[in-house]
Amino acid sequence: MHLENLVLRHFRNYEEQELSFDNNVNVFLGENAQGKTNLLEAILILAVAKSHRTPNDKDFISWDAESAKIEGRVEKHGQSVPLELTLTQKGKKAKVNHLEQKKLSQYVGNLNVVMFAPEDLSLVKGAPGVRRRFINMEIGQMQPVYLHDLSQYQRILQQRNHFLKQAQIKRKSDPTMWQILTEQFIEVAVKLTKRRTDFIERLEQFAVPIHFKISRELEHLKLEYKPSVELEGANPEEWQANLYKKMESIAQREIDRGVTLIGPHRDDLFFYVNGQNVQVFGSQGQQRTTALSVKLAEIDLIFEETGEYPVLLLDDVLSELDDFRQSHLLAAIQGKVQTFVTTTSTDGIDHETINSATTFLVDKGTVTKQ
Repeated sequence: MHLENLVLRHFRNYEEQELSFDNNVNVFLGENAQGKTNLLEAILILAVAKSHRTPNDKDFISWDAESAKIEGRVEKHGQSVPLELTLTQKGKKAKVNHLEQKKLSQYVGNLNVVMFAPEDLSLVKGAPGVRRRFINMEIGQMQPVYLHDLSQYQRILQQRNHFLKQAQIKRKSDPTMWQILTEQFIEVAVKLTKRRTDFIERLEQFAVPIHFKISRELEHLKLEYKPSVELEGANPEEWQANLYKKMESIAQREIDRGVTLIGPHRDDLFFYVNGQNVQVFGSQGQQRTTALSVKLAEIDLIFEETGEYPVLLLDDVLSELDDFRQSHLLAAIQGKVQTFVTTTSTDGIDHETINSATTFLVDKGTVTKQ
């Protein structure tokens, strides 16, 4: 899978920019605050219709424009597919092959990307919400139906929390409405939990040998998806029944608090190295090795799922890695994955992957090919 070109109109600090790319490595070179990260953000949004920096669409639009547009042509399975996203303050419009998609879940998946930015180094030590967003984005790319289930879950969760808040205020609950909302909630919660558990198990299969190699065969990695309540039983029907019993047992606590206390919105992901929780006991080096291993594992997992390697986005991350991890990352992607790199300088990065890359100079929202 390759991104052949990118067209930006009124996006961030780019009024009008059109670029064509190399199928291997493309480096965006320039000083800070010139628009390098904006280019990678545009590619990410073109792929998943979301940014890693802000949830507000209005932030993408140039201050004197009413909308922004991102276009790109993707080569996949031997075909060239045009993608288009129009961003307005009222939402997004997505097109595949010039045909408008009614739902974003029908659009996502046409371009697969793996993003590795400095903030991803906090995947291990950051808040649980960081890891849930990571899981949601990666599963959503490979299985767009997951995004539909997630959207449905968030809507039901909002309704259920509103109901619990009202019951808290009134000191009285409607048992019938509680049952309806809880059954709806549980049905989707079980779907999400099962997909997340399966995803982490598959990701671990790829991440373990990668981590072992990067750690010079000294460390054994383990990933554990930890639901706020375990799925007990042999099948989805039993899982739902047992979860219903659990929610019955905490019904009064939820009303007292005015909020849903268990479910996928409270789940977390844990990383263990040689049996120790890396988040709590790991050194900064171990945490970075874990994050790098997981990101490289994503590449292989997406290939297994879709039959094509994703596009890799490295946002100023090479400078954050020591020479050994840097070399391992570059060797792992060499000749295999189309990669976009942002950096202020390539000095000190002596690797064939970077030395043979196509370079673009970024200066005040203008990009020129070197």
